[in-house]
Amino acid sequence: MREAFGMLGPSLAADLVLEGLQGRTAEQALADGVAPQQVWEAVYVTAELPQEKRFPHRAERRKK
Repeated sequence: MREAFGMLGPSLAADLVLEGLQGRTAEQALADGVAPQQVWEAVYVTAELPQEKRFPHRAERRKK
């Protein structure tokens, strides 16, 4: 979240309600045991992020 949204990341994780997660925030969904990949997909769709942000872990591997 911090990589995609900077300093707003933690706040968005706590406050942004995600339709794809039945109206939960990212923090709530993770606490409920939702897979991190599923949570990130919901964030990605809700925030309408650019394609290069969809799989940030893959981008990190390419940099190495």
